[in-house]
Amino acid sequence: MDKLFAHIEKLMTEQQQRVENMKGQEPPVNYDKLDKIVIGICGGDGIGPMITEHAARVLKQILKDDTRVSFKEIDGLTIEYRAECGKAIPDDVLAELKTCDVILKGPTTTPRAGDGWPNIESANVAMRKELDLYANVRPVKVPSDGIDWIFFRENTEGAYAVGSRGYNVSDDIAVDFTITTTQGSERIARLAFEHAKKTGRTRVTAVTKANVVKTTDGKFLNICKNIAAEYPGISFDDWYIDIMTAKLLDVKRRRDFQVMVLPNLYGDILTDEAAELQGGVGTAGSANIGNRWAMFEAIHGSAPRMVEDGRAQYADPCSMLRASVMLLEHIGYADKAKTLEKALDYCMFEDKRLVITGRGTGATGEEFCQYVLESLK
Repeated sequence: MDKLFAHIEKLMTEQQQRVENMKGQEPPVNYDKLDKIVIGICGGDGIGPMITEHAARVLKQILKDDTRVSFKEIDGLTIEYRAECGKAIPDDVLAELKTCDVILKGPTTTPRAGDGWPNIESANVAMRKELDLYANVRPVKVPSDGIDWIFFRENTEGAYAVGSRGYNVSDDIAVDFTITTTQGSERIARLAFEHAKKTGRTRVTAVTKANVVKTTDGKFLNICKNIAAEYPGISFDDWYIDIMTAKLLDVKRRRDFQVMVLPNLYGDILTDEAAELQGGVGTAGSANIGNRWAMFEAIHGSAPRMVEDGRAQYADPCSMLRASVMLLEHIGYADKAKTLEKALDYCMFEDKRLVITGRGTGATGEEFCQYVLESLK
């Protein structure tokens, strides 16, 4: 037990330092005041390099006349190099990432037990912690069903905060840890309400399991309630994660939801379900927002089976293209973001001249990318 207590003490000391760092945070970057904006392009694993290249091609075309913006290719965030270095993000790669303002990142492979790779942390989780990307923002839209949701998932705490640092107490007992802090919960809740206020949305919904997970989920929910009191023009309600997964499938209720704010694990699960309604996780992008850096990515994994089956060229680039919309909006190019979003909506929901199936029965990612470029107006 002494080893367990020492392990817990070390983890809690680190988390207390993280809290102190949050208290001393700099305000968010104002991109309008930057002379130059560097966009990092990081391909990742599996289908990642291919779909990231397609999205980068579209971004470069949209921003070709803007002298403020430059692109930087960053290699090294592959499972092979990460395993060789024994780190979720090798030091030299992290240093390169920090020279960028925003990053467009393809999916990366996270090792799991029995797959032959060393037990290194998820590159996504590590990047969110290293760059303090505390908000994972995921929009889902299905116009024909009246669905226009945006999820604000806390990104640096919860069950993923120290997810690779649980403890085997004995052969019979294993323990993992869930982290919730006042500062972490306040900033994600406030971001959700500020987005609702800015975009004219009128409802924010917190999703927890606070009736059972009373300490950490209870703290998250109470902080959301406190923040809600500062926004009298926006209604606030809360749902438990189990029933919420059902309500997203309830055609009578689901169109009423607008903005949702969730702890880390629940946000990961619920946004995958929501993306399936939009056409699958291959269609959904996400933003990872911090005060200094931001990273934009697909919500799905690296799909190694597609590569093994020789189908990588048919991987759907829409997730990365949707992420590119969010990237453009984040760095202050709202008009260009709207132009790309309209082209994507047209190609995905209206014209449908080319359809991605993930196989030879549909378009390749390159063909769909060209389709989107031709649809930009």
